[in-house]
Amino acid sequence: MPVGTQATLKGVLPRDIEIELDAKIILSNTYHLFLRPGHETIRALGGLHKFMAWPRAILTDSGGFQVFSLNSLTKISEDGVVFRSHLNGDPHLFTPESTVDVQLALGSDIMMVLDECLSYPSDAKDARRAMERTARWARRCVDHWRANDPEGRHACFPIVQGAMDPELRRESAARTIELDAPGYAIGGLSVGEPRDLSLEMVDVTAPFLPKDKPRYVMGVGLPHELPEYVARGVDMMDCVLPSRSARHGLLFTSAGRVLIKQSRYKDDAAPVDSECPCYTCRTFSRAYLRHLYLANEILYATLATMHNVRFYLDIMRRIRQSILLGAFPQHLADLRRQQQGQALPS
Repeated sequence: MPVGTQATLKGVLPRDIEIELDAKIILSNTYHLFLRPGHETIRALGGLHKFMAWPRAILTDSGGFQVFSLNSLTKISEDGVVFRSHLNGDPHLFTPESTVDVQLALGSDIMMVLDECLSYPSDAKDARRAMERTARWARRCVDHWRANDPEGRHACFPIVQGAMDPELRRESAARTIELDAPGYAIGGLSVGEPRDLSLEMVDVTAPFLPKDKPRYVMGVGLPHELPEYVARGVDMMDCVLPSRSARHGLLFTSAGRVLIKQSRYKDDAAPVDSECPCYTCRTFSRAYLRHLYLANEILYATLATMHNVRFYLDIMRRIRQSILLGAFPQHLADLRRQQQGQALPS
């Protein structure tokens, strides 16, 4: 899922996300939209789909990750999270129930429960406390969602936590599936831990989640990691990495990474990736993109983001096709060999 935090994928028209990139679903952020322009404003204007002119699916997170990333501005209790706006310092309270209400006002297709996410490394006692609180909050969220959306027009996904403790992860998964939700998320990853540890935590968690419902790993990952998560039973992922990296000059390609500011691309007439069918690669050279980047032109961010997001989405499209053909194990083996080749010193 491309990430459109502020109801926009930075620098890219919704028309191009739908038609050129063919994204089926995007993610927006409850915390940021709650603060600006406000969920009631968005509700009055027809909901988030109409507000941002996006006709396809939208997933919104609950703001739980901002509890982690902005922890200097927050205070957590059993009731919820009191936080101060990073915009003006005004105090606000997020409860499990209020985060559902905000997401219902936004009109999200998939809503996430409020959870407590810890940084890495975390104390064992803190990890258990956060896991148990997340489980209690999840039940409150799901109960409130069912009471206020009896027709099930929106989905609500609870989140498995447990830091980097396999036993806590298994316990959290067991408590989470008791809620019989439409789908389940694995949270608390990409919080500073080694990449191998992220995969290990998915390894120990995913088998405990129902096979007939979506499994969503939040906040991952690098291009070569996507098939590894799928191999572990993951259906959904999101990450700001493709768009954020693009804006900072890092482009992902089938032959490895391209740092577009490097002088080697000054006169390079080749596309960013000769195997990529995106608008950027069909139309522009590396030399042109380097020029735009060094000149700080807005167009650079648009073209680079379109390429990186398309690159990610195409990885997933090829994975889906290989699954349909019964060829995913071979596809995964080929990708692993390719990654090993790119990792070898030149």
